[in-house]
Amino acid sequence: MQKKRRRVNPFGVVLVLVLVAALIFFDRTVASTIPSLFMPTPTPTRAPESFITDAQKLEAEGKYAQAISMYNQAVLADPRNPASYLALSRLNIYTDNYAEGMKNAENALMLNNNNDTALALLGWAYGLSGDYIQAKNKLNQAIAINKDNAAAYAYLAEVYVYEMQAGQGVLNILDLAREASRTAVDLAPNTLETHRSRGLLLNWTANYAEAIVEFEAAVKINPNIARLHLELGNNYRAVFEYDKAIDEYGKAVSLNPNDPIPLTSISRVYFTNGDYAKAIQYAESAVALVPSDPRLHGNLGLVLWKNKQFLDAVDELRLAVRGGTTADGVVVTGLELDYARIGEYYQTYGLALAKTNQCGEALQIAQAVATGLRNDAIAQYNAQEVIIMCEALAKAGIADLPTATLGATEEMILTETITPTP
Repeated sequence: MQKKRRRVNPFGVVLVLVLVAALIFFDRTVASTIPSLFMPTPTPTRAPESFITDAQKLEAEGKYAQAISMYNQAVLADPRNPASYLALSRLNIYTDNYAEGMKNAENALMLNNNNDTALALLGWAYGLSGDYIQAKNKLNQAIAINKDNAAAYAYLAEVYVYEMQAGQGVLNILDLAREASRTAVDLAPNTLETHRSRGLLLNWTANYAEAIVEFEAAVKINPNIARLHLELGNNYRAVFEYDKAIDEYGKAVSLNPNDPIPLTSISRVYFTNGDYAKAIQYAESAVALVPSDPRLHGNLGLVLWKNKQFLDAVDELRLAVRGGTTADGVVVTGLELDYARIGEYYQTYGLALAKTNQCGEALQIAQAVATGLRNDAIAQYNAQEVIIMCEALAKAGIADLPTATLGATEEMILTETITPTP
């Protein structure tokens, strides 16, 4: 009735003790060195200074998009360093991204609201964006903090020029611009900012040869800013050095391929030289970049008119004057009549309509030009010519007129249209 007890195997006991000892040894010496599952593997943290060093190298090579990306990484690594924000703001402005330039300047000011460099960059960006009141306010704050900030004076002179170009500002604004420019020259005659603003002021006062000297000096300091090449090209065009102008515009295109302005400028130079095929090519390239811009359609329409592609000219000029929708479905808003280049779009549009026997609309345009540009003798002449052409068409009962019928009128408007305006 009694259950038989098993004898303990001494070898089994020894084996169990060995296994237990091995597990304890593994836990204390090996397992502690194995990373836990699903936990991130630690990696070395990159020093913020290394991002700045790489960004500065890319900036010196003219690789601004990559430099901006690297500066942004520097900001993430060390958001308390104002130098990264200032460098970003300056590069943003160089690449025509004024909103980002303002944001980064403001970030620097959040770290130190008395940073005169940040205030100067902020004012410069406001000025380039067309907010001249804010621009002058920020620039004067920068000067109040540091009266030796040459860049702030240079930017202020530049803003005054933009105001004059927009037909704004006080009566003595030209004197104010000259004074700010002289101060910048006195403080730092050989800086990029001084040469740039001086060149803009000289261009405004029609001292094109002197402006060329300033912009050439600025380009020598930094050849990677598209706007400098564009301004240098404008001044070359003003002194009829067309080959040099095209070369500078081409450099602006390569540095900022998304800007239609240098393409349009090249188109106008070829237009002036009588190379209408190339003029059309570059005007079409500009339209392709920003198909919603009515001025680009107007420029293309003028070239097509001169090349006697009258129906095509009507299509483009209609978008500039009346607005509408392109073949690709892009909406274009028409331009209001004025005495500058838009007035030329209207006049040429009226003539092109009459030339293609679309007199119903042509007479409406002629009336608008006659009323809206009554102080422009050429505009009045062209408006009357549209009426004469349409009367001749009605009497002859034909759909078109020989080219010679336009006579001197066609050449008159085209001469006025193509005169380079710096």
